[in-house]
Amino acid sequence: MSGFFEMLWMPFQYPFMQTAFLISVLVALPMALLSCYVVLKGWSLMGDAIAHAVFPGVVLAYILNLPFIVGAFCAGMFCAISTGWLKENSRVKEDTILGIVFSGMFAFGIVLYLKIETDVHLDHILYGNMLGVSTQDLLTVIAIGLVTTGFVLAKRLDLLAHAFDPQHAMAIGLPVRLLHYGLLSVISLTVVGALASVGLILAIAYLIAPGAIAFLLTRTFTAMLGVSLLVAVGCSILGVYASFFLDSAPAPTIVLSMSLVFVAAFVFSVRRNKAASKRMVAAEQG
Repeated sequence: MSGFFEMLWMPFQYPFMQTAFLISVLVALPMALLSCYVVLKGWSLMGDAIAHAVFPGVVLAYILNLPFIVGAFCAGMFCAISTGWLKENSRVKEDTILGIVFSGMFAFGIVLYLKIETDVHLDHILYGNMLGVSTQDLLTVIAIGLVTTGFVLAKRLDLLAHAFDPQHAMAIGLPVRLLHYGLLSVISLTVVGALASVGLILAIAYLIAPGAIAFLLTRTFTAMLGVSLLVAVGCSILGVYASFFLDSAPAPTIVLSMSLVFVAAFVFSVRRNKAASKRMVAAEQG
């Protein structure tokens, strides 16, 4: 029996696994907060676009011998700002513009990547390197997480008003444009922070899944923030833990765990809504 418990505790005994647990939670916390606003504003594709758009910035930063974080952030902001400009100056819908911009930028990054000789493997950019995170990457994630969390908490109510009704937010005197681009900036910054550690695929999942799951399960925004944090942190720990025994990469295992939780939340939400409908019908007939 003691051998069984020792086996269960084994993933926590290795330093590289301890690092993976730590970095996944540090990345999950600010992204879970942003995920709620991304879902409420219908910006799920925007998060996907920014995550893919940073790739050519990384490659260009490598060519110019600049820090990856500089190129990635510039590319992410270029994607966000160019999307806003194209939407304001054309009849094309935002989701169409996003699809064109991020697929074009990602393809541009792939072409650049294939044309240069680099020791940076594409898998590390897509899936991260959670088992081999450097101290510099860890400090970068902590710094960006503090900036993002501080901005979201300081502007929580303003961002909420902007997410639900931008016209009303403008009418009551809120700086709508500043909130709009401020939120895009912290999304880009957080994606950049997640790039070296958890990779693009998990960054996209963190920006969408926790907020979507919390939206299905809660009725108030405060509860939504809390559930989103619990889901992101819980799935991070579960995914890293399961990857040890499955001999798989931690990042896609975390994504899979969030996908399973979303399915469970969706089923629960449908059943709850049906039960509520039946009670309403029974109350009206009674």
